[in-house]
Amino acid sequence: METWGSKDLNPVSRTRREVYLADYALLPYEEALNLQRRVVSQKMEGPFPDTLLLLEHPPVITLGRRGRGENIRVSEEILRREKIDVFHVERGGDVTYHGPGQIVGYPVFALANYGKDIAGFVWSIEEVLIRVCRDMGITAGRRSVNRGVWVGEKKIASIGLAVRRWISFHGFALNGAPDMEHFRFITPCGLTGVEITSMAEVLGTTVDPGRLREAVCRHFEEIFCIRFRGVDLVQELNKGGEHDCSQRSEIQHGA
Repeated sequence: METWGSKDLNPVSRTRREVYLADYALLPYEEALNLQRRVVSQKMEGPFPDTLLLLEHPPVITLGRRGRGENIRVSEEILRREKIDVFHVERGGDVTYHGPGQIVGYPVFALANYGKDIAGFVWSIEEVLIRVCRDMGITAGRRSVNRGVWVGEKKIASIGLAVRRWISFHGFALNGAPDMEHFRFITPCGLTGVEITSMAEVLGTTVDPGRLREAVCRHFEEIFCIRFRGVDLVQELNKGGEHDCSQRSEIQHGA
């Protein structure tokens, strides 16, 4: 199967770069957004390693740059009752729901390390998620028109990125075992008639979130030819300009 690295987008080395992994059990959306923006700022100011935030969110609805309020299909009263916050953000796409049971990843990566190929970068994230599904016994794939990962006609994972000075942020959401009722509150991705599914729904059984996280990390390492190092991200950000990425910024072959 083709991976990002097999496209040979100006590769110079097979040495795996070190990438920070910030792993959180449950993190409020606003806190995660602020952390991403801090990493982007650090990377624009000087050397700072590529970073993947991996987490779950309390219930939240986000609207991207093309997001329309009418794609939230319930009243503010219902959102308050369900304790669902709403954020307008700079990522691509329309409206998305996040909640417990959904694995969310935010790769804050310097795209110069990946050929400055945004479409290829998105393709590679999709490939990670397709392989994770395969590990769980689910056959998933892409669709020619709409990005993300699909099981038949139903969407199991969404991708929405922002890019600032060739640094990616925002990211992907993979439905392990979220509250599927909350997806009825929105028109997912602004696409009328699109149905959302989850691993638990497809398999008819519970899904181990720890196993999902492990699979996401393993396939990220394979496809992007990186090596994760778990860090306390706030501590690393507070170090300021102490990071030396001179040996970590080469374009790599993937697996």
